[in-house]
Amino acid sequence: MKLDFKQMIESTHPQLLRLDKFSTLQINLGNRCNQKCGHCHVQAGPDGDKIMSPQVMTRIFDFLKTHPDLTVDMTGGCPELNPDFQFFIENLRQYTSKLIARTNLTIFFEPGLEWVPTWYAQNKVAIAASLPCYTQENVDNQRGEGVFDKSIKALKLLNRIGYGIDDDLQLNLVYNPGADFLPGPQEKLEADYRNELNTKYGVKFSNLFTITNAPIGRFRQFLEANGQLEYYLKLLADSFNPKIAEHIMCRNLISVDYKGVLYNCDFNQALDLPIINEKGGVLTIENLSDVLKAGVEIVTAEHCFCCTAGAGSSCTGSLVK
Repeated sequence: MKLDFKQMIESTHPQLLRLDKFSTLQINLGNRCNQKCGHCHVQAGPDGDKIMSPQVMTRIFDFLKTHPDLTVDMTGGCPELNPDFQFFIENLRQYTSKLIARTNLTIFFEPGLEWVPTWYAQNKVAIAASLPCYTQENVDNQRGEGVFDKSIKALKLLNRIGYGIDDDLQLNLVYNPGADFLPGPQEKLEADYRNELNTKYGVKFSNLFTITNAPIGRFRQFLEANGQLEYYLKLLADSFNPKIAEHIMCRNLISVDYKGVLYNCDFNQALDLPIINEKGGVLTIENLSDVLKAGVEIVTAEHCFCCTAGAGSSCTGSLVK
């Protein structure tokens, strides 16, 4: 079955296939991670070798010097495992007051990274922390044995320094389904998370973000191995919500990979679908200022249906307004 997301959008609102209001620069620092999760779309793990260099980081700083109002969203892999992470964040802080760190929580207990939570708090970095369920069984099945207990320990640590308690220290948890189904209603899941985590562990958090699994990377391999790929692709397409399309994250976000290449989102980055110019040339961070003036066309494929299915999906959760 071949699904054409671009054709579906063009038949209703073709203007939605262009960048609208650029507000977030998402920076992927590399695919190295201390976990090897079954759903990971970038197939990160301890042996990840796609690591952003200080030279590319400096090119990003140069761009941000002239665009100080952007939100900067750090991701990976595990961004903290980039060997030059401290150099990156200490320099980056000069050029943005809105910084998000996407973390897996267990990284705070890796040798040499104990300082990170305190630095995040001192610099009021918003944390988006992966916790795909509030039960030990589901988390450990998806992320590895012992991950749930370490995650709870990390959340308690973050609560002690004000995260999820103080309004200016955002601790947002990220849920994704454990198999081939769409997330339930975000508001209800958030209430369930609050009840379970607070009652059993005394853990508090700011918001829950529900994210639909993209049929790429390890999750696609899981679907193929279980004979569910066609079913899942059809589920996403059949659940297309036209009211969500104008809110998809690629209309206000640009993603940068470890080499400085530009993408419409982190999913496109994982699939090697970069932003290109009219001559087919691949665009990089050095071109971004000029790209913004000319306008950015969104590159699509069948995985894009995951962002418009049901209540919608983005890096900040459900798109229902």
